[in-house]
Amino acid sequence: MSASSSLTILFADVSGSTKLFETRGNIEARGIIAAVLDALHEVARRHGGRLVKTIGDEIMCTFPGAIQGLLASTDMQRRIKSDLAFVQDNIGIRVGLHHGEALVEESDIFGDAVNVAARMAALAKRDQIVATASTALNITNAAGVRVRSVGTARVAGKLLPIEIVDVMWQEDVSHVTTVQRIVQFSQNQRVVLTLRHLDREFQIDELSDPFTLGREEGHSLTIESDWVSRDHAMIEWKKGHFILSDRSTNGTWVKIGTEELLVHRDAFHLRRSGTISLGQAHAAENSQLLHFECGSV
Repeated sequence: MSASSSLTILFADVSGSTKLFETRGNIEARGIIAAVLDALHEVARRHGGRLVKTIGDEIMCTFPGAIQGLLASTDMQRRIKSDLAFVQDNIGIRVGLHHGEALVEESDIFGDAVNVAARMAALAKRDQIVATASTALNITNAAGVRVRSVGTARVAGKLLPIEIVDVMWQEDVSHVTTVQRIVQFSQNQRVVLTLRHLDREFQIDELSDPFTLGREEGHSLTIESDWVSRDHAMIEWKKGHFILSDRSTNGTWVKIGTEELLVHRDAFHLRRSGTISLGQAHAAENSQLLHFECGSV
């Protein structure tokens, strides 16, 4: 039997586990990761959380309210950083959470809130907690939770980007504004990225779908060249910036001013103006060349 319930969903996963397996071996590394997940589960339980499942080196928990999930997330980070054995093994975690409606079954949960929480965890970096702004919006100062806005992010199935925040867990947060003051929704200016390729011009903003580039038909911009991969790169608005993500065989070159940088299977923050060359370094005659310019309207 399924039932809909308002819950806070939290994902926490171990960062650096691949290197741990390389240096410590499969059996020992698996034991260390299991100990980390047990510690995270214990923290969740103390805050009224329920372990839904373990997925490799990640746990998924639910909490009845946003405050329990937020406090559990900060205590999880502190628990890992206070354990000498985990520190010596260079263990870190990243956490993502969201409060919303979920479909609860006997041994699992499903729905939009789960997808959003998973996306928050994917956005988080090592030693970071990322939450939707709506999850932290109504938390009082007395709770001791501090966050800072990190812009917006797209979530699959959502028409518009959603505001996200970085939850501060370090002891010294004197420089961070409290929740109510930091989470602001500014709509005064629209940030736009203009792209020009040959005689074509494109404009994308924070509400646009990701702009894809490749050799095959179906991309936002198709460029037929042996240097260009079938699915070469993508540009999207993420955390307040336009981010170029390369997923090609030959890489993508970005030139700003006189500086040229190779981006290969990595991401790059596009700023000011410059040019992008797909598959090869910049040349005078280059049909793969795109001009870009960031601005606001």
